[in-house]
Amino acid sequence: MDEETKKLLVENNEMLKKLLFFQKLNQIYRVVYWSIIILSAIGAFYFLKPMLENLTSVYTGGAGISNMNSFESLKNLGNKNNLQDLLNN
Repeated sequence: MDEETKKLLVENNEMLKKLLFFQKLNQIYRVVYWSIIILSAIGAFYFLKPMLENLTSVYTGGAGISNMNSFESLKNLGNKNNLQDLLNN
């Protein structure tokens, strides 16, 4: 092998090593990038969850279990016997 070819092979080998290094570095950066995006989305949801629950209760009228029980009792007020009992008391 002549001297010039040997010199080109050494240069080529150095460039390939640098290329592999930068590819590994790029993979690490990509993992860090996506983990920051995913973790920030989870964190944002964690902190916004109470506000979203309040917002949904406003739009649904705040109808919970206790409110549903009071609606059932109001429905029974239409009964004539229950109305008489309330008036007597």
